[in-house]
Amino acid sequence: MSRKASPWENAGCESWMKTLKSEEVYRQEYRNLAEARGSIERFIEQVYNQKRLHSALGYCPPAEFEESLLARAAAGARS
Repeated sequence: MSRKASPWENAGCESWMKTLKSEEVYRQEYRNLAEARGSIERFIEQVYNQKRLHSALGYCPPAEFEESLLARAAAGARS
């Protein structure tokens, strides 16, 4: 839970929603709720997690960052 009158508590979520709306939702016209959900799910999985660079992750996509973490963990376990 965020603290009362603390605008920085919700900054990450607000940034994510801005990105989702500006890069996907406002650029599409959906015929129904099912189409909107499918399109947003595709955007999250195929664009946001696979291609879009994230400054907090050293300017690499989340999938690539996760793979590098797993590779480092595996290399550390072998040592």
